[in-house]
Amino acid sequence: MWLMRPLQERSTRIFLGVLFASLALVSVLHVFMPQDSALYVSAYTVTLLGKYLCYALLAVAVDLVWGYLGILSLGHGAFFALGGYAMGMYLMRQIGDRGVYGDPLLPDFMVFLNWQELPWYWLGFDMAWFAFVMVLLAPGILALVFGFLAFRSRVTGVYLSIITQALTFALMLAFFRNEMGLGGNNGLTDFKDMLGFDLRTDATRLGLFIATGIALAMGYLVCRGIVTSKLGRVSVACRDAEARTRFLGYRVERVQLFVFVVSAMLAGVAGALYVPQVGIINPSEFSPLFSIEVVVWVALGGRATLYGAVIGAILVNYGKTVFTGIMPDAWLFALGGLFVLVTVFLPKGIAGLLFKPRKSSDASNTPPAKEATA
Repeated sequence: MWLMRPLQERSTRIFLGVLFASLALVSVLHVFMPQDSALYVSAYTVTLLGKYLCYALLAVAVDLVWGYLGILSLGHGAFFALGGYAMGMYLMRQIGDRGVYGDPLLPDFMVFLNWQELPWYWLGFDMAWFAFVMVLLAPGILALVFGFLAFRSRVTGVYLSIITQALTFALMLAFFRNEMGLGGNNGLTDFKDMLGFDLRTDATRLGLFIATGIALAMGYLVCRGIVTSKLGRVSVACRDAEARTRFLGYRVERVQLFVFVVSAMLAGVAGALYVPQVGIINPSEFSPLFSIEVVVWVALGGRATLYGAVIGAILVNYGKTVFTGIMPDAWLFALGGLFVLVTVFLPKGIAGLLFKPRKSSDASNTPPAKEATA
């Protein structure tokens, strides 16, 4: 099976081993260590680590299209936010009459704005399965429509990047409007429970952390399965020589569209897991600055490696957590300086230091083959 093929890779086994060992270690230290111990992992830290893993899954999705397809998407924050809003709508419907205004059907912000009935696009979000399907469909359909129009028109390079950035900016402006019926600038918040579990309990937070780690592992395997298949090789060919790939008879736009849609769905899953752990989703997640920041994570970690994207996302966000408390006004300057230093001294990112291609001894002694002439 193509999904099991990546398990034959040494780097994949190492990545999954470190990931699952980290999940187990954090769980043990949180559950079994006394709270006054120096090794105790608090519920706040568990939630913070879960947020980092959500960002890591988003970074893997961006690396799939940028590293292996050559498409620099500056709008993946839109897919992340759409998945988050789909989950947020489900969580809002679960509140019921426990809201401030006690309305069993309308969320509090709709009652405050004098909405008389639930909008049609909120119907079905009281069912978990429907919400989980929409977590995939909402970003997937947007990516399908956008990608079909863009790739069919052969929009590439910086022009495609600008269009993706314009897309997420337009969605941000739309979701800021109260008329959208999605909470306006305040977004969706005050969630109570999910699948019958109280979101404010430590056990639920730990469960979401573990679920996010498993989702990251599955997303990584899906991406590695794609890039190690024939489709992945064609994707790299499209990245390196699109015109030549078209000349060989491949439908480049179909390859680009499929990989782009899969990447958008993974970003939506990351957003859906992010919302119940953070407790809020608002239009700021559509900000183009956030999408640009995701690209920085991938570049710092190592483009076209997948595991490098995970490393970059976790390290940068950990640094953001630390340095925004120490020097909040200078954090962006520190991030920009870090990006410049890594670009100059580590062009392959942090991952370039971890795994270097090994040359066999016989290959080094073998003279290069003569190039065939037509």
